[in-house]
Amino acid sequence: MKKLYNYMVVALLGLSISSCSDMLDTVPQGQFTSEQIDDSAVEGLLASAYAGLEAHFFGNNEAFAGPSTNWIFDVRSDDAYKGGGGTSMEEGIHLLEVSEITSDNVSCLNKWQNNYYAISRVHNAMTALQQASSVSNANEIMGELKTLRAWYYFDLIRIFKRIPYFTENDDVNTKTNDEYTREEIFGFIKQDLKDAIDVLPAAKSSAGRITKTTAQAIMAKVCAFTSDWDDVNTYASAVISSGNYSLFTNFGDMSKIAYNNGSESIFALQCSTANDNAHINWSNLLNCTYSEGNLYGTGDDFFYGSQNLVNAYRTDPSTGLPYLDGTFNDVDVTENYDGCLDPRLDFTVGRIGFPWRGHTYNSNWCRAYDVYGEFSNKKAWPAPEEAQSSWPWGCSSLNFIFIRYADILLLKAEALIELASGSNAATDDKLVEARTLINQVRQRAANSIDGSYSPQDLDPAKADYFVGLYPTDYDGNLAWTKERARLALRMERRLELALEGNRWFDLVRWGDNYLVTTMNNYMTSEASKRPYYTGRSVTASEIFLPVPIDEIDNSNGLYKQY
Repeated sequence: MKKLYNYMVVALLGLSISSCSDMLDTVPQGQFTSEQIDDSAVEGLLASAYAGLEAHFFGNNEAFAGPSTNWIFDVRSDDAYKGGGGTSMEEGIHLLEVSEITSDNVSCLNKWQNNYYAISRVHNAMTALQQASSVSNANEIMGELKTLRAWYYFDLIRIFKRIPYFTENDDVNTKTNDEYTREEIFGFIKQDLKDAIDVLPAAKSSAGRITKTTAQAIMAKVCAFTSDWDDVNTYASAVISSGNYSLFTNFGDMSKIAYNNGSESIFALQCSTANDNAHINWSNLLNCTYSEGNLYGTGDDFFYGSQNLVNAYRTDPSTGLPYLDGTFNDVDVTENYDGCLDPRLDFTVGRIGFPWRGHTYNSNWCRAYDVYGEFSNKKAWPAPEEAQSSWPWGCSSLNFIFIRYADILLLKAEALIELASGSNAATDDKLVEARTLINQVRQRAANSIDGSYSPQDLDPAKADYFVGLYPTDYDGNLAWTKERARLALRMERRLELALEGNRWFDLVRWGDNYLVTTMNNYMTSEASKRPYYTGRSVTASEIFLPVPIDEIDNSNGLYKQY
């Protein structure tokens, strides 16, 4: 436990204390009496707790190998390849991609450390707040801190099977990683969120601050992970009925700096290029496209969409609906593909011969085309004119959205589907409402087919974009069975939220058998295009990452491998 204790000490001594409205800046170290812990000091400690979302504590490698954006877990899924210059670059992430899971993988260690560093900052702020003689809005600030703690622990428990759980009042040198069951830890996370919901304000006091609906949205995601569908419905409904959020008009808006903290953003990493790029999205540092003409500089070009993901955007030419029967992957979408497509594809990845933020994407943008193909991730990058063309490659002040409104609409739809008892939409209103929510998300996709949108990402003259809605007539009601609704919902989450750090965790919560079957079918089919998948497979025992061996070795016997 010595190493964990040292992390805590570093986190406590290295904190900065100053007022900050954007939740980014941190300041001078020191010890304080209760009289000295005033509003300004607490705001500084709170800002430091928020800064844990950056996962950028001591170096760049720790941020991109253990990222808060969780892109490396999209790489574990059927949505993405590692990318970069070859399989040996950032080999730990490559091993995650091919499901060669070991306890000495640096990404295991960095994800573990980054979340516990962040929790330490939360606990330091909590302790100061509790000891302060007088602080304005103390209850609201505690609500923010409990929400952040819940988020960090939630990230840990959905990645690692067994973790130590402790509060600001516990001696970390006595805590084992088997003291509490997974169910008990989920209970602690939910209690923190319930406490926070009771005291948080409905409106933000400044950009990026956690509110009541932020905590409710996180609760909806947590409850979805534990399949508590009544609670998912309750908390997602609270977010929706708050009236605080709406879908962006165009799908591309989420990649524009002008829309930071806009109507669809519920919980986001606040990014800035001020102070010598101190608060950019370090987690995605490796993932900037190579680009031709030095548009973004010479990006490292990690994180590519898979061919399987790209094929999922094919739509039926007669209905505009996705192929839910499993045949979406029968045809590869290439530069010469002439079938119908969901336009979200060209907002999500680069395709050779198609626009990229007003420029033309070609093979020279691809660092290792022979290894990883052409589909560089796109959502996290604004137009080159709004980004940096020198180191750090492509950095900008574009926020990274952890939870957006479309996610919550689809979680509510999923809850209604799982709660439905009727055979189809003709007999169950829950299935009707779920279809309405899914169609709401699809309608925005359809509305995004606009060749004049700037910067240009679609080319309607070259691609046949077509998005249809699930029919609501009599025959549509009969066809909209619970099983078809579930298939539609799961496909919609993939299409809408691709490369945003959600896919792997969706597969996990949909069950071991579903994940193993999906991933093994994927690796088998993808091996013809990406030979490094040959002979690879996923087993149920490999779903959760092991406790990092460094943590076990330094725990004085408190941590065990499960």
